[in-house]
This record gives sequence, structure tokens and C-alpha cells, in this order.
Amino acid sequence: MEAFASKDELESLWRKLKPEEEERTAKLLPVVSDSLRYEASKVGKNLDKMIADMPGFSSVVKSVTIDVTARMLMTSTNAEPMTQITQSALGYSTSGTYLVPGGGLFIKKSELARLGIRRQRYGVMEFYGNDQGNNCDSV
Repeated sequence: MEAFASKDELESLWRKLKPEEEERTAKLLPVVSDSLRYEASKVGKNLDKMIADMPGFSSVVKSVTIDVTARMLMTSTNAEPMTQITQSALGYSTSGTYLVPGGGLFIKKSELARLGIRRQRYGVMEFYGNDQGNNCDSV
């Protein structure tokens, strides 16, 4: 299966790639695309068929693929992948926010929702047991 976006599309929609990012991008795009296909299959949907059925949907899938790939490219491979860090000197404190908690490929719930493949759960918790429809208090 081919990737939902190309390196050229990523560059035109995001930014010009650095030379060291080009090879990584070529490897990431198919992995991200297959990951999105897998997420869709978990909820009984086929992204390739959805694209064929709704022509405009391909742009949404391409956008999500580029978003996930761009986030992976922003993740540092030789240092802590932090988006924000705070340090102090004599108080010995440091804190930060990780770009991708836990590392690895991460697809946000909002991205899955954009594709219409976020699994929705529903249910009711009965606090007082099951109602048998027998609510009369006859003696």
C-alpha cells in the first residue's frame, strides 16, 4: 500500500525539509499511513475505501498523515523531546513538557476524530440494580 502523502506534499503543506530529515520522512510516511489504516480497521472501517467513496476525504487523510509525520520529525532523536523546559540555578529545579509522551508514533484522539475513526463507547451504569418493572409496594 502506498502512503497517503508524499514528501513533496509534506514540504508544501508544512515546511522545507532539512537534508537529515529527508530519509527519515521517506521511512515515516508509509509507517504513519499504515498506522492510520490499522486504527481504522480496529473500528471496522477501511480508509482506502472511504477515500474512494468520498473524494474530498483524501485531503483530510493527507492532512492528518502530514500532522503526525511532522510531529515525529519535530521529536529530537539525540536529546530529550521537550517542547518547553524550565530550569533554576540554586534551587536545583527543572521541569518540562514532552513533545510525545513515552516516545514513538503517537496519533491524537482529535486526529482520529477528524478521520471519523474514533471509537465511541456508550453505556449506562445502573446504581440501584436492574429494574424489573415491578415497582408496586403491595402488601
